[in-house]
Amino acid sequence: MGTKEKISESLVLEEDVKKLSEIILFNDDVNTFDHVIATLIDVCDHTPEQAEQCSLIVHYKGKCTVKTGEYEDLKPRCSKLLQAGLSAEIV
Repeated sequence: MGTKEKISESLVLEEDVKKLSEIILFNDDVNTFDHVIATLIDVCDHTPEQAEQCSLIVHYKGKCTVKTGEYEDLKPRCSKLLQAGLSAEIV
């Protein structure tokens, strides 16, 4: 293996691997399906179908991952979910 290949291989190995986080939405007895769906469309950029599926999963399973990404992107989104009265956290 030549020097050029070794340097190239080293650069690939040294790349920063960014850890992805998740926003978890939790079930509650307060918010309507319509409110949850509209909020997920607005805040998490869900399609109507995605938002509806997530709302059903939250209802029946108690929680659902609604967005995955870098923490810095998720933090303001989670804050907006909380401001809308939903129960969510970043993990």
